[in-house]
Amino acid sequence: MTVSPLPYPLRLTGDGVVLREWRWEDLDDLVALLDEPDIARWTLRPSPFDVEAGLAYLRRALQGRVNGSRIQLAITADGGKPLGEVLLFDVRADAHEAELGYLVGLPFRRRGLASAALSLLTTFSVDSLRLRRLLLRIDRGNSASTSVARRCGYRPAADPVIVQQAGPYGPVHLDTWEFVEGRPGPHDDRRKNVAARRYGRR
Repeated sequence: MTVSPLPYPLRLTGDGVVLREWRWEDLDDLVALLDEPDIARWTLRPSPFDVEAGLAYLRRALQGRVNGSRIQLAITADGGKPLGEVLLFDVRADAHEAELGYLVGLPFRRRGLASAALSLLTTFSVDSLRLRRLLLRIDRGNSASTSVARRCGYRPAADPVIVQQAGPYGPVHLDTWEFVEGRPGPHDDRRKNVAARRYGRR
């Protein structure tokens, strides 16, 4: 089945965050965000992450946005300085599912930014893109990320563990977490209320 291009440009606002497109002038902030050991450990980004890596990253992000193959947005408080990133990719239209990911820079953690951004993009993916199953691949040692997933209504899936051998800290073991539309969860009412306020539905 052909995948319809994902919407571009896109700006999502809610839960105290603004998700916006990456800009070329974000280069210095992007390098500062991704040149950090925990980011390399959990996301397999190049380490050290320098200006050259940042330029390549922004080129790929822009290409993916323009051709509609992915959603890749900077997490901000007010549309300005990037504090992290949230993305949606690998859309499988026949299964109505896609994969999501997120990261927050070290100075900006423990503020609820990852949860807010993931919740916002999850709601958009279900309500506007009509996706029914959303996936996260999380290293089983990344307890902070699994906490974010749980808060946003994701649960461990039955998918087999994914082992990646090329991690800078040794093999990476990724567990799959899933959000299934229509499955009740502890934050289901909150998600619906947020969606109603954001999109004008009651």
